[in-house]
Amino acid sequence: MQIQELMTSTVHSVSPETSVKEAACKMNDLDVGSLAVIENGQLCGIITDRDICCRCVAEDLDTFETEVSEIMSVDVTSCFSDQDITDAAEIMEEMQIRRVAVRNHDNSIAGVLSVDDLARGSHNLAGEVLEATTSMH
Repeated sequence: MQIQELMTSTVHSVSPETSVKEAACKMNDLDVGSLAVIENGQLCGIITDRDICCRCVAEDLDTFETEVSEIMSVDVTSCFSDQDITDAAEIMEEMQIRRVAVRNHDNSIAGVLSVDDLARGSHNLAGEVLEATTSMH
């Protein structure tokens, strides 16, 4: 089964200049755990609820003044939409992450594959990813 069959193709995003407060509110309103950070039409990072908690709130930074670019993850792990879901699961396990950006071959963002998406295709693969990621958190 290919990643594009399971991924969430709607990619919610913010710009690097967006305040952390605004990003958190957007995540809350959309009921999502991450937002792509897009600059000039290209994926330049990702901000997760964990980034907000650990890199902003725990460090006592002002969420109104701190920009997403200051706390986002810039090394975005990705895969291609036409890869097999086992490839994505291996990447997620190896990197100990619960979501991966999905790209088209022109490097544009195609979607996001989360462990929840993965579970729709294979409970076993999703379980392996959860086991790998739970041990680190």
